[in-house]
Amino acid sequence: MLINKRIKTCFKLLQKKKRAALVTFVTAGDINYEKSLELINNLPKAGADIIELGMPFTDPIADGEIIQKSTQRSLKCGHNQKKTFDMVKRFRLIDNKTPIILMGYYNPIYNYGIKKFIKDANATQVDGLIIVDLPPEHAEEVCVPASKLGIDLIRIITPNTNAKRIPFILNKSSGYIYYISINGLTGGVTPKLSEVEKSIKLIRNFKFTSLPIAVGFGVRNIQIVKKLSKISDAVVVGSALLEQIEFFFYNPQKAISNVLKLTSSLAQALI
Repeated sequence: MLINKRIKTCFKLLQKKKRAALVTFVTAGDINYEKSLELINNLPKAGADIIELGMPFTDPIADGEIIQKSTQRSLKCGHNQKKTFDMVKRFRLIDNKTPIILMGYYNPIYNYGIKKFIKDANATQVDGLIIVDLPPEHAEEVCVPASKLGIDLIRIITPNTNAKRIPFILNKSSGYIYYISINGLTGGVTPKLSEVEKSIKLIRNFKFTSLPIAVGFGVRNIQIVKKLSKISDAVVVGSALLEQIEFFFYNPQKAISNVLKLTSSLAQALI
């Protein structure tokens, strides 16, 4: 079964509205399975245009303390890849429009079995993959079977990416480009707008891609979202949302409510 091009459709609709997409990152299974599903089910209503769903892993080397803690909470609750797929499957029973991106590391995918992973991603209607530590040179075994089924492989560009390497990365990309706005871990310092704008112009000037560019890392409030939305096609928010779960972990409904309220306020900033 070929997956509908939800990502492409999403960006086309938003381009007509002349606004950037709000991409929310949450860790699958954080708090517990049912509460995590409840949160994901309600994110689109709160204003999330695309959902990046983190796949818990014991060694998330690119993530800051907030996401690391989120991953630890999920694993402690017994969450695993099979449950993540089941979560997406149940989400699709109520929402067939919002793109779902699975984001994580290569090791769990390899251990799950690459062919089985792609097969299950397709069966549960996952739209895209972001594999943080998978370089383009070694991505064929994932991107080839994924692309045949319409699953986008979203590539990452950082401030340290060599300019000569960008065309090669873009050539292996689909869905959208994820530009990391700062050097460092997730949840870090506030990105410098002038440097982000310069990098995005550099990427565009290569003219090797017409893919939308999403900007993430260090995005924590309305002001940053507004500024980044003027120079990019999408803004990614993760740690700021997961921080609310950390603060109110022992009051799950309060945690969910706060995440949805923050999502809503950020979405309003894009209108």
